[in-house]
Amino acid sequence: MSTSATQAHRTDAERMSDPNWWRQAAVYQIYPRSFYDANGDGLGDIKGITAKVPYLKELGIDAVWLSPFYPSALADGGYDVDDYRNVDPKLGTLEDFDEMAAALHEAGIKIVVDIVPNHSSDRHEWFKEALASPKGSAARDRYIFRDGKGENGELPPSDWDSVFGGPIWERITEPDGTPGQWYLHIFAKEQPDFNWENPEIREDFLKTLRFWSDRGVDGFRIDVAHGMAKDLSEPLPMKADLEAKAHGTDGFIDGSHPFWDRDEVHEVYAEWRKLFNEYNPPRTAVAEAWVHESRRARYASPEGLGQAFNFDLLQSDFDAASFKKIITDNLVAAKESGASSTWVFSNHDVVRHATRYGLPKGGSVAQGTNAAQDVTGGEPKGQDGKGWLLAGAPAEELDVELGLRRARAATLLLLALPGSAYLYQGEELGLREVTEIPDSERQDPSFFRNPGVEIGRDGCRVPLPWTAEGSSFGFGTGPAHLPQPEWFADYAVAKQEGVEGSTLELYRRALHLRSELQTDEELEWVETGNAEVLHFRRPGGWHTVTNFGGAPVDLPEGEVVVASGPLDNGKLPSDTTAWIVSKA
Repeated sequence: MSTSATQAHRTDAERMSDPNWWRQAAVYQIYPRSFYDANGDGLGDIKGITAKVPYLKELGIDAVWLSPFYPSALADGGYDVDDYRNVDPKLGTLEDFDEMAAALHEAGIKIVVDIVPNHSSDRHEWFKEALASPKGSAARDRYIFRDGKGENGELPPSDWDSVFGGPIWERITEPDGTPGQWYLHIFAKEQPDFNWENPEIREDFLKTLRFWSDRGVDGFRIDVAHGMAKDLSEPLPMKADLEAKAHGTDGFIDGSHPFWDRDEVHEVYAEWRKLFNEYNPPRTAVAEAWVHESRRARYASPEGLGQAFNFDLLQSDFDAASFKKIITDNLVAAKESGASSTWVFSNHDVVRHATRYGLPKGGSVAQGTNAAQDVTGGEPKGQDGKGWLLAGAPAEELDVELGLRRARAATLLLLALPGSAYLYQGEELGLREVTEIPDSERQDPSFFRNPGVEIGRDGCRVPLPWTAEGSSFGFGTGPAHLPQPEWFADYAVAKQEGVEGSTLELYRRALHLRSELQTDEELEWVETGNAEVLHFRRPGGWHTVTNFGGAPVDLPEGEVVVASGPLDNGKLPSDTTAWIVSKA
């Protein structure tokens, strides 16, 4: 399948008007509170993003994806939303957002924003109304309230656990002061789940999508896209029954789970697609859907969201056979669905891949949220497959140099693949997971709900280092909201800019070359005769070779236009990737 035009030599205006811009886009995720602090309060903000548009332009990305910037109590890093059509006052104003959008668009950079439709904050005006209203009211019907079990309703409606630990149900106090009903929260108790059978919820989210689309937003990342639709008809199954089926041969690949990956959710996305297609170019969407690979295509269909995250490489060890199978399988699936694949190694929920690849083999992220289960001996938590890096991981086993070398090699391979590349802020600096955060300064709810068990996701959310000095390494004029380690000085933007061989310059070089070389969404594997060496060819004579093995290997004839590390007498060393453009 071809893109609408060759990437090379297109103007910003041509790229911005291309309805297929997303198919092979390089998307840079910004966690706003940790990107850049423009007003010195220790928190990254919208004006901070605007100030760094030249940096983003120089990096060579096609779009930014903004994690939630909405008003929030930060019970879950902003994914507990108080108001879906506003900006958190601590981060700025709607006017600041408009200025940022204009600056990004002027630089030829698209904007993707996070939408959180499964649940709101418990501070949302609708939830406060529900608490103040009687049982059976229209206000309560916007959420999922149930009577408790037991003689006086003192037991929860089911024994299910929430993703963040503890029961999935929370009991409220009725307006008259008596113990009352229970509400469902798949995540934190501050995140009550919406009732998506209620037409008012559906209409309000259409209003939200239109609100941001009209402000110039080009696309949406849908948080927990496999949630929302639920079947809570009685009798509710027991936790043991759910776990038994989840670990069975077929699992829940028939859409029968009470609240994950139900077929009905696609009725919602069909409505959203109609709205997206009203715009020119159509608004895009990508699903965060932790589902069986056989179920992913429906989220990525042209009649639905259009694209879905593929986290398979993120969950893999640095292993040639695993990488090749994952790439092959996902390109086939993308072609069958009519979507393009997505590739990602790091995000705001997982241990940075420069750390994962420096741990002993088997120490990769398990799924979703900071899991290094094979290193720690723990099991991933959460009924959606998400897990967390467990406390007590043997940090002394981390090989920092190896981790960065493999991370650079893996990223250069990823950027050569057909499809969208999703990058996470700071990976272009070679940042690894920050483990030196005192318990007293941690913020992630998973850490507090499971002390001594889960260390949480703060380690990948530490504010970026822009300079090698200052109270927050140039992030702001004062201390950052999460403590930065001393070693950040060596990874600062200012220390890497213009330095040949630095990770920042590697990303810049690769991203700019990528935009010139990308054409059709095709890939052809080239047999190497070495199981530890992957070699593929893209249209136009663009070759990519990655050496996962221990000994240097020969490269095909042609010009090496970029490599993740120095060559060894013309050969490709271990844990290194090179791009070669053939002379023919």
